[in-house]
Amino acid sequence: MGKTVPNQVIPGRKVRLLAFSWFFIYSDMGNDMTAAIQNRFIAVREALGMTQKDFCKGIHLSQSYYAQIERGTRPINDRITALICSQYGVSKEYLLTGKGEMFSENLVDMQLQQLLEIFNELEPPFKEYIVNQIRQLVDAVKKQKDGSLPQSKKPS
Repeated sequence: MGKTVPNQVIPGRKVRLLAFSWFFIYSDMGNDMTAAIQNRFIAVREALGMTQKDFCKGIHLSQSYYAQIERGTRPINDRITALICSQYGVSKEYLLTGKGEMFSENLVDMQLQQLLEIFNELEPPFKEYIVNQIRQLVDAVKKQKDGSLPQSKKPS
């Protein structure tokens, strides 16, 4: 299945990294470090004000899989860590060690970059359609704030 990478020393802990073809699983030989990372996963989700279901949609995981990570019954791997960091602008250093700020300072820049990358993959007619949809959404939000959009007609 995977091969064991030589043990790495983390202050007070030995961690065995199980290397698979495309990611690493952190297997703590004491569980304190893993529990701390799980708690930071929960803290990030709660700081974003998201349910597990909504949080998982953003990183393309099933809710049951992610719930197992939060409970500690499923190992944490680099792929999931990277997804959380890139999707939600979380600092990888914070997520893995608890040091530094929870969120990267350039979250808005990251989101704009992701949006531009996706947008640039579209053909011109689709780009025009997206721009028109965004304009309509902005207009609807303005009307809603002004109170000119009836409550029953709010966009869902």
